[in-house]
Amino acid sequence: MANKRIYLKPRKEQSLLRFHPWVFSGAVAKADTGVENGELVDVYSSEGEFLARGHYQAGSIMVRLLTFEDEEIGADFWLKKLSQAFELRHKLGLIDNLSTNCYRLVHGEGDYLPGLIVDIYDSVAVMQTHSAGMYSCRAQIANALVELYGRSLAVYSKATQIGTFEGDDDYLHNSAPNFDVVSENGCKFLVDWHKGQKTGFFLDQRDNRELVSSYSNRRRVLNLFCYTGGFTIYALRGGAICADSVDSSKYAIELVRKNLELNNYSSAEFFNRTICADAIEFLRGVKKGEYDLMIVDPPAFAKHLSAKSNALRAYQRLNALAIEKVAKGGMIFTFSCSQVVDKHDFALAIFSAAAQTGRNVRIIERLSQPADHPVSIYHPEGEYLKGLALYVE
Repeated sequence: MANKRIYLKPRKEQSLLRFHPWVFSGAVAKADTGVENGELVDVYSSEGEFLARGHYQAGSIMVRLLTFEDEEIGADFWLKKLSQAFELRHKLGLIDNLSTNCYRLVHGEGDYLPGLIVDIYDSVAVMQTHSAGMYSCRAQIANALVELYGRSLAVYSKATQIGTFEGDDDYLHNSAPNFDVVSENGCKFLVDWHKGQKTGFFLDQRDNRELVSSYSNRRRVLNLFCYTGGFTIYALRGGAICADSVDSSKYAIELVRKNLELNNYSSAEFFNRTICADAIEFLRGVKKGEYDLMIVDPPAFAKHLSAKSNALRAYQRLNALAIEKVAKGGMIFTFSCSQVVDKHDFALAIFSAAAQTGRNVRIIERLSQPADHPVSIYHPEGEYLKGLALYVE
């Protein structure tokens, strides 16, 4: 059966000819009647030329494109796409890596699969679908994963909520406990993909955690918005005198304590504190010079463009406080994961924060996401994680 059609307005096909994976509602002239959320549709120019095929979704992004060819979206398609993603991770040295058995296999648009995230935690693949179309294809995607990794793989589909649509948590192949211990660069972490944020662990900070480790020797470290303590463990591995971890989630703090135990940093000799508190309020109470290195990694302050201005002010206030408090000759690793805040806007917010304090601040490193979170050259919006390593005099 032929797919229903979406027709673009005149001259609105240019972004698709440049392989951008989204069709915005403002570019659409008309659609066939009865198109439903999640349905495969074919996109045509105003002159009736086939352009691409993808999943329909009512909203500002009306079609998320899967292919610019007239090809069937079925079992062979998913296996081909996942094989391409697998090959990239193999070339990155992440497949069969003895020190790291957790990584991102599919990163949405960066792997030409908008709306799909797949993270690998040892023998478990955790899938998140961010569109009704991807959710409807999850069984075929799971089959392709099993073909790639073998029958012993467990495939877990994390709950999906898109507008009024809500999917379920469930295992699509095999089953496993809802948590496991994984290894990242030799550090051990307990990952809970059932209760945890995203797929259970922030794999996108792997390289930045390693960098923090290299700067941590003989420093007193404060990890704000610490989640399960990834930066904390790396800082201690790098020789930090102590590392305090602060998060407002009691459950996250419980996991920090377990991760400290897993890595043999929980004994009294290390003087590491785990603190359940609002990170900003805690920072206000910190004495000036108490910490030599701070990690400031808040959740997204802006998920929509309308919140961008407020988010930039929030980044400025938070970072001004950190710059004011950090010791002389100290470092701050500060991040934003808000996609609508680009790296230039974020850097400007940090500049404003530094100017507010009157301290001399230098940028030592510019930070981003690791290679298993690739950015399609045709979709620069995929570079969502940005950060700066600052030296404060």
